[in-house]
Amino acid sequence: MRNIILYIIILTAGVLCSCEKEIDVKLQGAAKKYVIEAVVTDKAGGCRVLISQTKDFNEDNTPITVSGARVQIGTGDSSVMLVENTPGVYESSALKGIPGTTYNLQVNIESETFTARSTMPSLVKMDSLYITEEMFFGDKYKLPTISYMDPVGALNFYRFMVYVNGTKKKQIFAFNDELTDGNRNATRLFVDVDQDDVEDEEKIKTGDLVKVEMLTIDAPIYKYFFSLENSATGDSNSATPANPVSNIQGGALGYFSVHTLQSMEVRVP
Repeated sequence: MRNIILYIIILTAGVLCSCEKEIDVKLQGAAKKYVIEAVVTDKAGGCRVLISQTKDFNEDNTPITVSGARVQIGTGDSSVMLVENTPGVYESSALKGIPGTTYNLQVNIESETFTARSTMPSLVKMDSLYITEEMFFGDKYKLPTISYMDPVGALNFYRFMVYVNGTKKKQIFAFNDELTDGNRNATRLFVDVDQDDVEDEEKIKTGDLVKVEMLTIDAPIYKYFFSLENSATGDSNSATPANPVSNIQGGALGYFSVHTLQSMEVRVP
């Protein structure tokens, strides 16, 4: 889970003295916010909501889970109350998403209420997964490549998640079909390319088991992950990174994504 904490710290100090003096500067962190990561898929057991709180930049990375929330998801006709099975994790085995249906999320935490809505798009079939090799910056990379036929005449949005030997890669892959509407796509996922914090032994290599999940998502979720990716990589026109464009109302960070889900695996040759 990614905790998104933005800080603007302005330190103004004017010290004129003839001797050295220790100065204790107390930094003020940003106000803490709730983070809601809510998902409904078209698979049984695919309904889960994670609730946490942001932390100050000088705290450790252990997430602050939020227990005791009241979480419900439904359509205009009915809703399902989610159960907190582990601290901060709310689930329902009864809720399975249906393409074309809009779902509403409501989260109550003490006196605060957060709401969101998301519509499940139609399934776009994932046809195949294979590995291609490309050279970048003098290094050779093995790239997961997904083949699928984009439906003609509709604006579609996709998100891909990559797992190597069971470990999820942190990179964000979100695409639309503005330039590929109605085409057969061979989408390469540039895993580990231009990632300074990835060691050579962590890159995809022969013998690895690569799993790719393909999600068809709606427009607000595409905007969220696209803006999150730009914020993480610094590809933004703003001097100060901004929070991702959330579809959650009420002041919480995070997202509510209702999407179809498929996956394939391949052993790297």
